[in-house]
Amino acid sequence: MSDNDMTSHAEAFLKAATLTEALPWMRRFQGSTFVVKLGGNAMVDDELLQAFADDMVFLATVGVHPVVVHGGGPQIGAMLKKMGVESTFVDGLRVTDKVTAEIAEMVLSGAINKELVSWIAQAGGRAVGISGKDGGFVIAEKVEGSS
Repeated sequence: MSDNDMTSHAEAFLKAATLTEALPWMRRFQGSTFVVKLGGNAMVDDELLQAFADDMVFLATVGVHPVVVHGGGPQIGAMLKKMGVESTFVDGLRVTDKVTAEIAEMVLSGAINKELVSWIAQAGGRAVGISGKDGGFVIAEKVEGSS
């Protein structure tokens, strides 16, 4: 048996062992909805995105309904810089004026959301991207400054 064959058999054994261990959890959570937060820092690496998409497809395959809530701080910051808009932070929160809000929406809804849907589709899953703005799904209130 070649080294490649041994590696393939070992990998298959590990995957089977992992699935066997996970079976009670798959049964317990089948039909459940999981909210999964994907941070913006995790979205800068294609390998991480591929693994994430594979995991979401796996969850759906075993009957769990994943709902992905994604961030995008680094991507928003990069676009603000590219467009010459300076960010201001107060107590760790980005101060979002009208221009910043428009750019954030463009990045989150127009770029990141679509990219994640694409990754999941490429992994064999089905996904729909929506914004918190769609249908009044998320309503926000202005945070008054605190120092």
